[in-house]
Amino acid sequence: PIEDATGKLSMPMVNYYRSFGVFGRSANVLAALPYGVGTFEGRVLEQERSIYRSGLFDSVLRVSVNLVGGPAMPLPEMRQWRQGTLLGASLKVVAPTGQYDPTKLINLGSNRWTFKPELGFSRAFAGHWVVDAYASVWFFTENPEFFSNNPDLNTGTQAQTQDPIGAVEVHFSYDVRPRFWVSLDGNFWYGGKTSLNGKENAATLQKNSRVGVTASVPITRHQSLKVSYAQGAYIRFGGDYKIFSAAWQYAWI
Repeated sequence: PIEDATGKLSMPMVNYYRSFGVFGRSANVLAALPYGVGTFEGRVLEQERSIYRSGLFDSVLRVSVNLVGGPAMPLPEMRQWRQGTLLGASLKVVAPTGQYDPTKLINLGSNRWTFKPELGFSRAFAGHWVVDAYASVWFFTENPEFFSNNPDLNTGTQAQTQDPIGAVEVHFSYDVRPRFWVSLDGNFWYGGKTSLNGKENAATLQKNSRVGVTASVPITRHQSLKVSYAQGAYIRFGGDYKIFSAAWQYAWI
């Protein structure tokens, strides 16, 4: 039992993004490699405990393609294009490349594969407004060594599984001018009960919602700064935290 748990985590991340055409449709691929540095504190059996972690998180690869709207086009045509209705699909894969020690309960890596198929809808209206909506499902493989062989607790080898998590997400954006936009963000997800050695823990059902705001501001013709803030709106299990992030973006085109 862990009580009054808190954590402070910094996560610099390197992203690579490339767009291309597939059978006349616009598509893109994103690869991300995050690194984490942070401390976690809490009371374990009425004793104050703290740990420090520094290492790689799991790496991410996502492939997306537009199914309706947004055809692949050369740059001169793209400059003249105006958004209408878009429908797209993507697949995100999270690979177990992060730092993981099976004898420890808190790790930066998950020691399992994660797959997230997703459908996305976007429509521009009233000049500067855009609504984006997404529906997705997270699928998880088994972690064959979850908190296993701890010498102090004699945990033995333990396998953890997790049920799929369904999620929906909505963004209302306003384009102030090209490359300068602000959005209100919200999501809701449900599922994710975990089982340890085949025994389900019903208390781990997640039924949560988060809200936030994001802004992207151009700095030069090729550079922009994106900042965002989000916090829990409805929390049943997990997800009760605040996030502030800042990203510097450089575009070659």
